[in-house]
Amino acid sequence: MLECLEAAISYMFTVVGLHRIMANYIVGNERCSALLKRLEFEKEGLAKSYLKIDGRWQDHILNSKINPWH
Repeated sequence: MLECLEAAISYMFTVVGLHRIMANYIVGNERCSALLKRLEFEKEGLAKSYLKIDGRWQDHILNSKINPWH
């Protein structure tokens, strides 16, 4: 997954020209947290009751990565 996302992020920044990518995950999902940390995403905050998943509203950790070439 890491290699796939590294390639996708590079493409979106260099070819598509995005300035910012966001990635959010459910509180407590340590695997997602670790992956985003390895990809150098920065935590931005907590979104309370962000999405309704499996019948209940769940909090999410908000993360972003800014294009270093902009």
